[in-house]
Amino acid sequence: MAEWTVGGLAGHLTYQIFSVAPVLEEPESEQEPISLLDHYSRAVWIDAPLDGEVNSGIRAKGEGISAEGVQPLRERARAALDEQRAGLGQLRGDRVVFMPQTGWALTLDDFLVTRMVELAVHMDDLAVSVGGRAAELPRAAFEPVMALLTGLAARRHGQAALLRALTRVERAPTAINVF
Repeated sequence: MAEWTVGGLAGHLTYQIFSVAPVLEEPESEQEPISLLDHYSRAVWIDAPLDGEVNSGIRAKGEGISAEGVQPLRERARAALDEQRAGLGQLRGDRVVFMPQTGWALTLDDFLVTRMVELAVHMDDLAVSVGGRAAELPRAAFEPVMALLTGLAARRHGQAALLRALTRVERAPTAINVF
């Protein structure tokens, strides 16, 4: 990925895991949650310039998270996942979580889908960056990620473009990217 180091990308990838801990610790938000499609329509990073403040800040945060090195980062990520496996089972999926970095709230289930999207996309980015292959996602993660991404692609490019890209190479648009 342009402008990213492998370390920064690894840091950004693991941040997606680390970002779940505050959700487990905070009380339920009183704010009305928005939908996933609304969340992505409001996200300022999607159409922001690569060298803009938002994307530069995201890269810098990834660099900071990965600064400790590969092994400590792996150990922290594994420990966070172990805690989350225990903690998430105690929470309702419709629990409302406030996201201070955005200023709005999502349901816990929707928040977790945003993390899975980030993990799925950046696992592939990281694998390509080091000459590897991305791991196959479990079906429970892959299906909500694909449902969201197809919804976002249809909203951005139209249903016909998405259908053609998936079924008719001769009529497919050149791109149906979401981000």
